[in-house]
Amino acid sequence: MRIFITGAEGFVGSHLVPRLAELGHETVGLSPSVDVTDENALRATLAREKPDAILHLAAISSIPASFDDAAQTYRVNFLGARFLLEAARDETPRARILLIGSGHQYGTTSAAAGKPFCEDTPFAPNSPYSVTKAAADLLGACYAARGLDVVRVRPFNHTGPGQKDDLVISSFARQVAEIEAGIRKPPLDVGNLDSVRDFLHVNDVIAAYLALLDPRVPVGAYNVASERATRIRDLFEAMTRTLSCKIETRIDPRRFRPTDYAVGDASLLRTVTGWSPQVSFEETCQELLDSWRTQIRNANAQA
Repeated sequence: MRIFITGAEGFVGSHLVPRLAELGHETVGLSPSVDVTDENALRATLAREKPDAILHLAAISSIPASFDDAAQTYRVNFLGARFLLEAARDETPRARILLIGSGHQYGTTSAAAGKPFCEDTPFAPNSPYSVTKAAADLLGACYAARGLDVVRVRPFNHTGPGQKDDLVISSFARQVAEIEAGIRKPPLDVGNLDSVRDFLHVNDVIAAYLALLDPRVPVGAYNVASERATRIRDLFEAMTRTLSCKIETRIDPRRFRPTDYAVGDASLLRTVTGWSPQVSFEETCQELLDSWRTQIRNANAQA
């Protein structure tokens, strides 16, 4: 397939593009990267490249950053999706479009009442990021109803080598690696360790995207989730289990939120495509920690 990817230079894109090449797919329109808020550039790229599929990854994906600049988050996450859908309708109306949203669209629920979110769970976004992702998802449904081949994808938290430390799992890994290297003094700053989340390895998320590119998969919305309820405390323990010394924690008021729950139900995706996560939570934590160790070691060598 000829596949156009927005946001190819981001975290998931950096893992996805080589994987597509391994499988024999052709990625088009990647260099220079197209600004998704430039509708004319999107139209020109799609008209020139005529891709078989479009994978829309481009987004402001940091929740704190979305609060810092809600207007830009709206432009990129909602208007960028709208411009892409409009351009695809006119230039590549037969292309399969994966519109990548987020499990954050469902918001969170109390830990006591927690149960996995399925695709028909009402949205309850609680940040500019999740609001704009929910709006783009609803817009994608409108275009699908008008005949465009739009698949709305809602991945839950995913991580892997190369991820920035703006997600809790990567933040923990970086702090642990810095403490090990002697460039940060303990304790490790944490938020609420009793909250529950759903974590995936980036390679499992990419496998889900590849499965959803199959045109035989029906148009609709699909969660991508491990379905495993993981307390943040379990995450910390997995990161530090193999260390020779014990690392104390300290509650950072800026990170602390009430105890809540956000886990996905991926049974629809599993039924339709046969997908299931292959990388364990423990392997994911260890690989991420090793990645930060390598980054810090290389940075120290260059200093």
